[in-house]
This record gives sequence, structure tokens and C-alpha cells, in this order.
Amino acid sequence: MVSEIYGDIFSLRLASQRIVLVSGYRLVKEILVNQRHNFLDRPVSPLFNEVHQGNGISTSSGYRWRRQRQFFESQLKKIGEGKRKQELIIQQECIFLCEAIQEKKGLPFNPHSAINSAVANVIASLVFGKRFDYDATDLLNLLHLTEEATLLAGSPLARLYDAFPSLMKRFKGPHTKILDNYAKLMGFLKKRIETHKKDWDPFSHRDFADVYIGQIDKQRKDRDAAFTVDNLAHCILDLFEAGTGPMTSTLRWCLLLMAKHPEVQREVQAEIDCVIGQSRWPCLVDRVSMPYTEAVLHEIQRVGNILPLGMPHSASRDTTVSNYFIPKGTVVVTNLASVLNDKTEWARPQQFYPKHFLDDQGHFRNREAFLPFSAGKRACLGENLARMEIFLFFTSLLQRFTFSAPHGVPLSIEVHGSLVLSPKPFHICVSHRHAKH
Repeated sequence: MVSEIYGDIFSLRLASQRIVLVSGYRLVKEILVNQRHNFLDRPVSPLFNEVHQGNGISTSSGYRWRRQRQFFESQLKKIGEGKRKQELIIQQECIFLCEAIQEKKGLPFNPHSAINSAVANVIASLVFGKRFDYDATDLLNLLHLTEEATLLAGSPLARLYDAFPSLMKRFKGPHTKILDNYAKLMGFLKKRIETHKKDWDPFSHRDFADVYIGQIDKQRKDRDAAFTVDNLAHCILDLFEAGTGPMTSTLRWCLLLMAKHPEVQREVQAEIDCVIGQSRWPCLVDRVSMPYTEAVLHEIQRVGNILPLGMPHSASRDTTVSNYFIPKGTVVVTNLASVLNDKTEWARPQQFYPKHFLDDQGHFRNREAFLPFSAGKRACLGENLARMEIFLFFTSLLQRFTFSAPHGVPLSIEVHGSLVLSPKPFHICVSHRHAKH
């Protein structure tokens, strides 16, 4: 193993594999934006190559990735009147989530399960045109298998499999459970797809699955694009993983930080009362009139920093970044945590400080160094949907409830996990509120 440091670039050689870690806003932007065409490929570990086999969106590269991503991007805009349909789905789920929290009757509870079910239902509604009850066996199994596989994938033994796959295949370990979980997930999704095919109507598409099924015949001659039932299952799995775990972590950070900073929570609620009131549910059009709430949500994502290293990239050709030569095939990891905590970009990088996103007049201001969804061609496919969910779930919850720590129990902001960071499990109390008149 050989390593070297070149300013904000750390290079590591493991056998024949070269890995480069890039830190700081300037260099990360160079990789993701300015030279994005040089880093479009996605390196895949031996373990996840066995899981996906070049399918899906997040782990594929080249022509197949471009065709699949283009399709899903276009359908996110088109299907069911696009943004309006998505907003209605999220608003509906906000009602179910608030009802589930109301049932806690103010007693301390762990919000993870209810939030996880709510955000998973948004994806399920878009993909399959169906939501599940929060205690439905199918939903709970889907979430359990996904969470367990994600957690195990970050374990040292799973990483050992990636270093010595031929050797580790002879033994049982975390990789065995990960592969078993993904096999069950794929089986479940393929059964759903086959059910969809039985009552598929070419003239009336209900959801993503319907639209994709229609493409399978149309794109049959273009084998490299891989419009198949198997790839549809992998793409849906991508959407569930990307749209459930990170979103659940973000919303848990929202509740935790509001309970930790009651003065911020009160200001958000005051803005909600002023702009929305209590007679209707929040809408996306409210966002432009709520600069403080927007600033708080952006700061929560900056501090939460749920994907500190983003997703790895691979150099598709020889290139140079800041006079540092990066040969073709090098794995490039962008240190998003270094950007979200860059002292040259943020006045108080180690503090929760919503004014990072407000100007002197109290207007919301976006920041170029705000990259929780990464950037460039490989940025999160569901970024717009995620922003909608964060705003609507957050404002709906704070419109109806005040969140606080259980009496005598301090709330910790320590993180949990490795690939996706989230708060350590916590309990929280809620009290029903009414707007002041």
C-alpha cells in the first residue's frame, strides 16, 4: 500500500487499484462540474457488482447508464402531470405521518419507523401506484432488508470481501447476508412487476412501472440500453434505496435539531402560522414566502451531512486536476463533508447556524458550496423530489406539533452508520399545537 498527499488530494494505491480522495469546495467542484465528462463512470465494488451486475442507475456506467437515467429523468417530469402529482402523493403521506405521530399521545417514541414508512410510501406510490399501511408486512420486510444490507455493507468484513472476493466467497460473513437480502428484494420487486404486467394498459399508464414496461418492447432491438424486467427491478431498487434511507435520516435530523434548538423551532412555527396558518396543509408554492424555513432546512442538511463521501466516480480518461495527474480508471472519491464544513465558505461550519442561508435583509440565499446531493451529471436523480419531500414533511409536522426531548433525557447529535450517516437512535416527545391568533 502506497499513499501520498498533494494539497487537498490524497492518493492511495491498493495493489493495482488507485484511489484518490478530493477535498475542499474548489477541487470537488472541478471534479463534479468543470470536468464532469471525465468522471462519469461509476466504479463498482466486487460485492455490489455481484448484486447489480451492471444494472440499475446508481451502479451502471456508459451507454446503459445514460439511457436509463435519461428515461427516469424524463418520466419524473412527465408522469402524472409531473411535479403536481408528486406533490399530491407527498401531501397525502404527510397526513398519514401526522396521524401516526398523533397516536403517540405525547409519550416518548422513536420516530424512525413512522418516518421510514412514510418516505418509502412516496416511492411506492410513484413506482407502483400503491401505498402500504405502516404496519404492512410487505413494507416492513422491504425496509428491514434494505436497512440491514446498507448497514452491513459498511462493515469491515464486507470491505474485506471487496479486497479478496475469491477468498471470502468460501466463508460465510456479512456478504452472505447482504447477497441474501438483495436476492429477496429482487424477488419481491419482480413479483410486483409481473403483477403489473398482467393488467397493463398501453393507453393508460398509472406509474413508473407501467411506463417502463411499455419501453421494454419499444427498445427491444437496443440491447445495450437494457430495457428489461430485470433492469426495471434493479432501477426500482435504486429508487427505494436512494429515496428512503437518506430521506429518513434527513427528516430524523430535522426533528432532532428542532428539539435541540427550540428557539429555531419557534421561529419556523411563527413563519408557518403567518404564511400557511392552520386551515390548510402546506404546499410547494409556500416555499418562496418562507425564507427562514428554507434556511433552516438547508442548514439541517449541511450539518446532517448524511453522505459525507458521496458516491465514488471513476476517471474515464487521463486527466489533470490542480496539476495533479489522474490516470484513466482511477477511483475518485469526493469529500462532500469537507465542502459542507469548508471554513472558507461557511462562517460557523461547526455550528447549527441557519443564517448561513440568509442575507442581511433576511432573504433566503442559496450557496454554491451546498452540495448534499452532489453535483453534475451524476448528482442524485431524485434531488427535486427529495427537496419537495423535505419541505412538505417538515412544515406539515411543525405546523401541527412541537418536538422536545423527553424530560431529563439529553438528546445527542452523535452519528450512526458508515455509508449513510444518521443520528443515533433517539426518543422524542411531541405536543399538539395551535396557531396563535
